[in-house]
Amino acid sequence: MRVSVRLFHTLLLLTMAAFAYAGPLDSWQDTDARQAIVEFVEKTTQEGSPDFVPPRDRIAVFDNDGTLWAEQPVYFQLMFAIDRLRLLAEKHPARAEQEPYKTVLGGDLKKVLHESSIATILDIVTESHSGMTAAQFDRIARDWIKNARHPTKEKPFTGMVYQPMLELLEYLRAHGYKTFIASGGGRAFMRAWVEETYGIPPEQVIGSSVELEYKVIDGKPSLVRKREIGFLDDKEGKPVGIYRRIGRKPVIAFGNSDGDREMLEWTASREGPSLVGIIHHTDSAREWAYDRDSKIGKLDKALEQAGKENWLVVDMAKDWKRVFPD
Repeated sequence: MRVSVRLFHTLLLLTMAAFAYAGPLDSWQDTDARQAIVEFVEKTTQEGSPDFVPPRDRIAVFDNDGTLWAEQPVYFQLMFAIDRLRLLAEKHPARAEQEPYKTVLGGDLKKVLHESSIATILDIVTESHSGMTAAQFDRIARDWIKNARHPTKEKPFTGMVYQPMLELLEYLRAHGYKTFIASGGGRAFMRAWVEETYGIPPEQVIGSSVELEYKVIDGKPSLVRKREIGFLDDKEGKPVGIYRRIGRKPVIAFGNSDGDREMLEWTASREGPSLVGIIHHTDSAREWAYDRDSKIGKLDKALEQAGKENWLVVDMAKDWKRVFPD
């Protein structure tokens, strides 16, 4: 009798464990999007499959803003840049009457963020990100990401990452894929926190950058960040940046906006299997709903191309059980 009770308990625990385990991509709904991802990974990593991809070629690239973490109401790095200018203006009051300080400090911040030209935005970023060593900038970025909070969600910015995408990164790495970030955001800014947040090391981050200059400061060799854009990793720059850094065409690429269109198009053109995905922001309840008319993360031409070329479109409202890691 005791053996039967023990056996019953064992079977009950095994049954409960089986139901509790949902397999890979637990935060994804069991929809066509999840099935397409799982089927693609299985067919490209199973030896003997006609679509098998050797481990050396298993490259997956991801945009960051709007793909791995949120990007509303404005790109988070721009918030970092504005906070940085405010701090510099406090330390050096005379700068308050100079640009871009005057624009940022004296006007309606919402207007600044949504109506400024690309030239003004770049001016804000280069001014706030230059005039220091690479090591100093890394410390400043780490401190900000640790202490800053999202203006409406009131979470740390690293709490604004997408749980389903964290699971996708882990799932791909478990199957031999090497994951890279290819973002229009600043490379040095992302390198300060992405390894801890995404499990992606600094050397696998491709992004926009300022020019660097080697100097010996107080007897110490240093790299100084200049007030000059070195490379803009957006639109047609993304395939260029990926090839310069990796030297291989990706097998998998995910983005969310027209700024990612060329990267997705280039990945889809590879010989052999490819998976190209777009994160479509359709969830106004849990996140934000936006696409064609948005200034931040505009998705228009890439969405049209996705329909014509059968790219995977992930509907955030329908395909994700949850959005953020709570």
